[in-house]
Amino acid sequence: MRTALVTGGGRGIGAAISQRLAKDGYRILLTYCNSSKPAEMVVDEIRDSGIDAVAVNCDVTDAREVALLATHPWVAEGIDALILNHGRYDRIDAKELDVEHLRRTMATNFEGAFLIWDSVKSHLTNNARICVIGSQLGTRGSPHGADYSASKAALAIWASSLAQSLAPEGKRVNIVAPGFVDTDILAGDSKEKRASREEEVPLKRIGTPEDIAGTVSFLVSEDSNYITGTVVNVNGGLYLP
Repeated sequence: MRTALVTGGGRGIGAAISQRLAKDGYRILLTYCNSSKPAEMVVDEIRDSGIDAVAVNCDVTDAREVALLATHPWVAEGIDALILNHGRYDRIDAKELDVEHLRRTMATNFEGAFLIWDSVKSHLTNNARICVIGSQLGTRGSPHGADYSASKAALAIWASSLAQSLAPEGKRVNIVAPGFVDTDILAGDSKEKRASREEEVPLKRIGTPEDIAGTVSFLVSEDSNYITGTVVNVNGGLYLP
């Protein structure tokens, strides 16, 4: 059976990706940090569908925990799809950003992705697919998320570079850049703010985690065999670079 490793796979976009890839026939090794309950609920739902899944607590900023993840038996058997989805977002005005916040965000969003990749790369199967969850803010920036935007920009450029390096081996790397998605990041929106966001999007709605999961499913499927190094913007037409 094919195996997918999904970081941050216990909630939001990550949970939707875990559930979608399970439907596609992958057994799911998902990671979470801090709260186990949502991750275990995702695992139970996947197992109820007849597909095996397991959740592993892993702080991606801790090299020792990442190294321990790489010793999991499923990793040793081979990873067919690597989904780098984890991330942190702290709403801070760009002019108030300090170096400690910047370092924490970069350590999670960018360096954490690199650590996961570096630890499991020798266990990637031939023709493995790697999908990195970026953000539209990695291109357009944000007045209240400069550190997040910078981390996602770095992630996208790194992934594009990795795609060029791995292409001769038949391994593909692509980036998904979501726009407004109905996750914890938008949970604090007032009704007025949500309505304003919906009006701003040409398709007149907020995206769902399942919208992103469907794109990831395509990018790790055989239907996208000639696509690598690409940033796929999934934002309802909100931002067209």
